[in-house]
Amino acid sequence: MKYKLQWNYKRKGKQPVTFFTDWLDGETALEVGSDIEKTRSAEALDFTDEMGTTWTLKEMKKLLAETEEEPADLLVYFDGGYDKDSGRAGLGAIVYYRQGKKKYRLRANEVIEEMESNNEAEYAAFYFAIGLLEELGVHSMPCEFKGDSQVVLKQLEGEWPCYEECFNNWLDRIEAKLKKLALLPRYIAVPRNENKEADKLAAQALQGKIINSKMQII
Repeated sequence: MKYKLQWNYKRKGKQPVTFFTDWLDGETALEVGSDIEKTRSAEALDFTDEMGTTWTLKEMKKLLAETEEEPADLLVYFDGGYDKDSGRAGLGAIVYYRQGKKKYRLRANEVIEEMESNNEAEYAAFYFAIGLLEELGVHSMPCEFKGDSQVVLKQLEGEWPCYEECFNNWLDRIEAKLKKLALLPRYIAVPRNENKEADKLAAQALQGKIINSKMQII
C-alpha cells in the first residue's frame, strides 16, 4: 500500500501553507511524518492511502504494526490456454507480493473442463488468479493485474462492451470476487513476451503438470 502525506505549515501571523508528498511506501511515509511532527511547525498532518482512507500519525503507527505481516505490493500475471479439440483450458497465474520486509513469488496453475474459447480461458485464468489472492488472505488492497488479453482487461475496465452471455457471466463472478475482497484493481495489458511465465504455466496445466509453489525472492 502507498500513502500520501498532507500537512499545513504554520506561519506566524499568516495563513498556513499546505504541502503534499508523492506516493510513498508505508515505512517511508511514517518516517517522513514523524520527522515533520518533530519540527512542531506542522498541523493537520494526515496520511491518505490508495483506497482513499485517511489516517493520523498515531493511527498510522498502529496500522503498520498490525499489517506488517499481511501481503502487500501486489502484482499479478495471468494467462489462459485453450485446447479446442478437448474443450479444456489451462490456467496460469503468478502473484508477486511483499510480506513484512520479505518479497515472495507464488506460481500456480489449473486445468478446467468445458471451455468454449480462448477468451473464456482468459477470463477463467483471471478468476483463478483472484482465488489465489483470497487464499493469501488479501483484503482492502490495490492490486495490479497484467495479462496479454486486451479484450478481458478492457472489458473489466468497462472501456469495451461485452455482448456475449458467457463472458458477462465471468465478468459478474470476477467483479463480485473483487468486491468481496475489497480490492482496488489496476489493469495493464502487456505484450505476450512479457507474459511468458503465466503462459508457460497455462501450457503445463494442459499437459497435466500441475504446479503450486511459493518462493522468497532474494
